[in-house]
Amino acid sequence: MQVARDVAVVECILSGIMSVNGKKVLHMDRNPYYGGESSSITPLEELYKRFQLLEGPPESMGRGRDWNVDLIPKFLMANGQLVKMLLYTEVTRYLDFKVVEGSFVYKGGKIYKVPSTETEALASNLMGMFEKRRFRKFLVFVANFDENDPKTFEGVDPQTTSMRDVYRKFDLGQDVIDFTGHALALYRTDDYLDQPCLETINRIKLYSESLARYGKSPYLYPLYGLGELPQGFARLSAIYGGTYMLNKPVDDIIMENGKVVGVKSEGEVARCKQLICDPSYIPDRVRKAGQVIRIICILSHPIKNTNDANSCQIIIPQNQVNRKSGRPGLFLWPDIYVCLISYAHNVAAQGKYIAIASTTVETTDPEKEVEPALELLEPIDQKFVAISDLYEPIDDGCESQVFCSCSYDATTHFETTCNDIKDIYKRMAGMAFDFENMKRKQNDVFGEAEQ
Repeated sequence: MQVARDVAVVECILSGIMSVNGKKVLHMDRNPYYGGESSSITPLEELYKRFQLLEGPPESMGRGRDWNVDLIPKFLMANGQLVKMLLYTEVTRYLDFKVVEGSFVYKGGKIYKVPSTETEALASNLMGMFEKRRFRKFLVFVANFDENDPKTFEGVDPQTTSMRDVYRKFDLGQDVIDFTGHALALYRTDDYLDQPCLETINRIKLYSESLARYGKSPYLYPLYGLGELPQGFARLSAIYGGTYMLNKPVDDIIMENGKVVGVKSEGEVARCKQLICDPSYIPDRVRKAGQVIRIICILSHPIKNTNDANSCQIIIPQNQVNRKSGRPGLFLWPDIYVCLISYAHNVAAQGKYIAIASTTVETTDPEKEVEPALELLEPIDQKFVAISDLYEPIDDGCESQVFCSCSYDATTHFETTCNDIKDIYKRMAGMAFDFENMKRKQNDVFGEAEQ
């Protein structure tokens, strides 16, 4: 089978997996670099050009080539799906990671470290003494919970009891519910409250297990930026016979009887049986699902009240900044996210920091929507404002065999992106995604048989 595609993160990961599974893969990308929308921009002068700041960076920014700025920054959960994909395919041998130093949540105009263990819960300033005890009991319940062992349920039915009822069972207040749902379970809105509690419990367990691996936070970030990720999976695909064409325009997608049969580029047609691409390649097969604002900020200092962390995530829950819908009890507006990385990750000049504030756009004044985040970052040396449309496919692609990824959302982690990868894989392969199937064959990276 031949698969033609654009070379962004989602597509690169799928190409590596498909190549390991024995498929023929052809990559075509109109850009001269890997990563598409999720690329890292270097040198810094290129970032200024991209945002039409013609004066260029001042000398105080240091050498331009010391910068690798992610356009869409995301962290990896240490025990999450993308790390498992990296480990199973052994793409980790092409990458170096650093643990993100902290995870914080916003409350009442200040930021606090997210408590995710019993010890941290008892020491946290987020809660009063009695609330701490109740939250500790809740964390013990989650840690012991096993969906295959009803003895651990404590009267909770994971398939029918809502998360709202679980919070009520432990008598947790609104502030605790906010940071549990948004900073531990990583939900973007409060819609989850009335859903069965099993997924939320599993999300909190994932956060705690990821934190347990390295201690400081549950997140990892690659040295030299996220641009290393698509390159790693592209390299994996090449080892298994994948072919690459960068700087290759896609003029037309050839269909016959409603199915894709090839891609036309510069007068030539590459034949294929399946196609994976991002929404920009098939505008007639996607619909607009909203917008995301991302503001890239260059700083000369760490963020206040983070213990001078060189890297961190801050989540600002919607309720803390009154991002609510007009109807009482119904919260539709998503959270605001901040992620900070720095020279410690080889993405900025010495002593410099890159902070990115992002959220889903809800009004006609997107910059005002992220003001609470920008206030945390002051003073800001330089801002780059990007507003991107969010697109999603209008069908599942099974009939046409054209499989489209979703646009990257405002979250600062890869879990939603990995769900998209697994969903596309299932539709393409006709079977559920299985990590065991991703294991590399007996040959190592150089093609030599293992001794």
